[in-house]
Amino acid sequence: MEHVESLTKYVTHFVDQLAYSGVDHVVVSPGSRSTPLAMAFAEHHGIKHWIHLDERSAAFFALGMAKEQQKPVAIVCTSGTAAANYYPAIVEAYYSRIPLIVLTADRPHELRDVGAPQAIDQTHMFGHYVCWYQDMALPEPGLHTYARRQAARAVEESIGGNKGPVHLNMPFREPLVPDFTLEGLWRGDLQPIPKAAAGKTLLNEKLISELQDRLTSKEKGVIVVGPHTEGELIEPVTMLASRLGVPILADPLSGLRAGEHDKRNIIENYDALLKSPTLRDQLEPDYILRFGAMPVSKAYSKWVKKWDAIDHLIVDSYKSYREPAGIQPRFIWADPKLFCEQLTTELSEGSTETDWLGRWEKMNHTAKELMLKEPEATLNEGHAVVYLSQNLQNGSNLFVGNSMPIRDVDSFFMSTPKDINILTNRGANGIDGVVSSAIGSAVSGRPTTLLLGDVSFFHDLNGMWMANRYNIPLTVVVINNNGGGIFSYLPQANEASNFEELFGTPVDIDFSHSVHMFGGIHKRVETWSDYQMALEKSQQHHGIYVIELIISRTDHVEFHKAKWESVEEAVLHGSDE
Repeated sequence: MEHVESLTKYVTHFVDQLAYSGVDHVVVSPGSRSTPLAMAFAEHHGIKHWIHLDERSAAFFALGMAKEQQKPVAIVCTSGTAAANYYPAIVEAYYSRIPLIVLTADRPHELRDVGAPQAIDQTHMFGHYVCWYQDMALPEPGLHTYARRQAARAVEESIGGNKGPVHLNMPFREPLVPDFTLEGLWRGDLQPIPKAAAGKTLLNEKLISELQDRLTSKEKGVIVVGPHTEGELIEPVTMLASRLGVPILADPLSGLRAGEHDKRNIIENYDALLKSPTLRDQLEPDYILRFGAMPVSKAYSKWVKKWDAIDHLIVDSYKSYREPAGIQPRFIWADPKLFCEQLTTELSEGSTETDWLGRWEKMNHTAKELMLKEPEATLNEGHAVVYLSQNLQNGSNLFVGNSMPIRDVDSFFMSTPKDINILTNRGANGIDGVVSSAIGSAVSGRPTTLLLGDVSFFHDLNGMWMANRYNIPLTVVVINNNGGGIFSYLPQANEASNFEELFGTPVDIDFSHSVHMFGGIHKRVETWSDYQMALEKSQQHHGIYVIELIISRTDHVEFHKAKWESVEEAVLHGSDE
């Protein structure tokens, strides 16, 4: 009885502290060794528990939830390879700075490395892909305060500094079933661990003055906002750009393309413009001030490398070195919002107009008209994004798959006053777990649409199980070009003898059977009118609604090249044809 009491108080105080520290959701995958944790979460009324049979999908589901809500989400699994299935999502969470509380149940120490069943070495199993790790003590009398301290620190470590996953490996001895009739559980007379307090990083006035002088003395500056999760940056950075009179190159994941904020300085078509080698040569900036991660655009990366001798400033909230282009930037570790406000304070009020800004605005307008030009009858990825963006409801999530879909969103999703939250798994840029993450992001109740390719869809079909089980509405737009379309843009495409087998990889699957298996509706469309109608109908459906566009992989390279060439021609020579 002493063991059961110690076990019960250990897990109940641990779970209660997680709730007190701000964890609202936990995703539990069934198993025996995780019984104490699973039952404690199920009994606690302050945390919503979700059950998912597949640990790999479960972790991505939790990731999507944490990404959309910007709050830590816990995941629980049993011992053995169950924990190993978390690995891809943990890597993604680490690089995309998403807080996850990873709780892996384990065998007690005496059953490790002795051939016991379902026992693997789980110590530090996620390596440096977690912000903090602890091999927890076994439940013993009087350790419920220790359990609270570790729970509190787990949350603090996941959200403090650069956010990310933390891993607590939790060994349990049998018997594993807690007794919730005992007294002194959950909180009782024990006070929860107070939440930690943290301040924002500010720069000293001397440095701010130096930066103001440098930026205002040069006309041809550029502000770049890459993938960024801090929505509070939007107003300060647009005001800073307006006062300086410089363009903002706004990545689709910057949060700047959608919403009612000032968009006069925002350039959303910079990828199409910078595809032109001639324009990359002509558009020589005096400085580049970047917020957030590196933008999706490969053309931007080429442009940055070309002008590596200019001033490059990269602002990040905490110490990091996110600069893959190989240039020599000056890193500024400060709160981005406060940094913009500090710089703006001493600048003249009102909007500054310059020839440099005017040129970017004119080019952006020209490119926008050409990118949105009415499509031919043949379906293509670009206008699939255009019609999708027009159909999205105000207050929606748009979750985007990697490879070509995010690049087409970069090229064809234009500025809009609608509140659209664009999300992706761009930390490690993988195609795994995208369906699961999108369904996790839809838990908040915002209408959610997922745009992805056929290979990504195939990779995570079982993610639809959660949408079916919990009746989570999700529209899925599958761009089906029967294979890995992005490889058609790479040098491998010139190797005809091996390309299709090794890189094209046609899936050759009728997805309708999988969709129906999970209780969804499947619509295969081959015309623009059918596509638009399906998008409208999907908004009224309260389950999974999959729209599959059949697109030729052999045509899509030429389609994109023709668009980019038309933009280059119009900007350089004044033609709109």
